Amino acid sequence: MNARLVLLLCLAVSTPLPAFAEAIRVSLEGRAAVGEKLPALLVHIDEPIAGFELKLRRGDGKEVSVKGGGKPGITRRIELEQPEGRFHYEGELVVRFPDTESASMPLSFDTELNGPLRLEVRPEDVDVAGRKLSFLLSRPAGRVELTVLMDTGKKAFEGEVPFNGEPAGTPLGLSWPPAEGRVMKISLRAFDTSDFYTGVDLFPWRVDIPHEEVSFASGRADIPAAERGKLDRSHALIVEALAKYGRFAAVRLFVLGHTDTVGDASGNRELSLKRARSLAAAFRQRGLRVPIFYEGLGEESPAVRTPDETAEAGNRRAEYIIAVEDPALPRASFSPRWRKL
Repeated sequence: MNARLVLLLCLAVSTPLPAFAEAIRVSLEGRAAVGEKLPALLVHIDEPIAGFELKLRRGDGKEVSVKGGGKPGITRRIELEQPEGRFHYEGELVVRFPDTESASMPLSFDTELNGPLRLEVRPEDVDVAGRKLSFLLSRPAGRVELTVLMDTGKKAFEGEVPFNGEPAGTPLGLSWPPAEGRVMKISLRAFDTSDFYTGVDLFPWRVDIPHEEVSFASGRADIPAAERGKLDRSHALIVEALAKYGRFAAVRLFVLGHTDTVGDASGNRELSLKRARSLAAAFRQRGLRVPIFYEGLGEESPAVRTPDETAEAGNRRAEYIIAVEDPALPRASFSPRWRKL
């Protein structure tokens, strides 16, 4: 070997190398993410050369041959196109010098091209009362940065939780100590064992606004004039809740309508949807500027269980909910479709 080469790799070299003068340096960007960039070899030219040739064989048999050159101070970035996954390369770097001498250096290294790192946290995996949650990661787990923010403005937890390379798809658990107040926000930043990361912010709370129910005429969705004072009082309570919780996140108002069991189920659902929209529109007219969504459950989720065709006033009701994420409706037999006003 010529003494004018030096190899600096970020990943392991197959055999020990002697010290070389710094005419050429080679470094490795061995890990990359799909859609961002590819793994690459960087050839740093520090002294005059006539040119170089890179010859590699990938573990699956694919051959790579690249010629190049440049003046001192130039770095040539040679991207290694490969499928997603981890690959081993063997080969050599051949360098020609101005005095016609040439030298070769053996190369042996690994690269890794990763697809998007996916983090899954389902609503049912978050147990605020138990101060714990579980999640899934699409690649082996390295560590998690966890922050739990309370409505007092203080943090119940802020720190790093290590993992031990648990395989992709393994349920992973996190917990935090007790703290005063209500949990407003849980921030997760999950890292795989290659230090790629992805994150999610969770807002596992809702505020149900207590209120007087608006009494609609039978089969009607317009709000009677005599009932509008109830909405004024509800509006004041909603504004108060928005002022308290809106400083933690971009909150929304959800209006959910219900009916009793008089009439057919499909007609009742449509009626509850129209009434929910009327209520949502009334709050907008009173000056609410947050996003407002509405849905109707009809007779699906009664407050008072009754036989069919029962005119139960307690079931002719609405819910006013302040939340960041779509409220879960566990008693509904269909997936709610929150409509934006």
